[in-house]
Amino acid sequence: MKKFRKILLVFLSAAVVFLVFMFWYQNEYAMDHVQEYEVNSPGENSRLLLATQGSEFKNTITTAIVDYYKTEPVYIKVIDVSALVGVNPNNYDALLVIHTWENWKPPSSVKSFMDRTTDDRDKMVVLTTSGEGSYKMEGVDAFTGESILDETPMFVGEIIKKLNPLLKL
Repeated sequence: MKKFRKILLVFLSAAVVFLVFMFWYQNEYAMDHVQEYEVNSPGENSRLLLATQGSEFKNTITTAIVDYYKTEPVYIKVIDVSALVGVNPNNYDALLVIHTWENWKPPSSVKSFMDRTTDDRDKMVVLTTSGEGSYKMEGVDAFTGESILDETPMFVGEIIKKLNPLLKL
């Protein structure tokens, strides 16, 4: 019986260490929640939805995209990716989704949204970040990269090139 107790104790200790590590990892590397906001009037000629997660890299890209379009006749709505569940893509001319690859997969809200909106992918621009920089959802045309701040101008330029025709600019 003593041997069984030792094995059980080792197993439970390993499980506790694993759970503590997962809790630490989630808190250390989890994305911040993005506060929803709107720029320009909903009656503008074009409508852009920008769904993102909060991090220094993603916030920098979001700010640059909003700054670029705020002087154009474009209504911009910025939301957290968790709010994608209630989004009807028919209400927008273009959708920009910026998310990170978490625990070897996209956030469930992004995956569900992409699964239910396959017919609208022609008006979506997706940027997926990951530690390796190459992960993305199967069947989704996406920019991929690591969250390197020095590379934000390149990503912003590429995103704008794809968004401009969708927004008729």
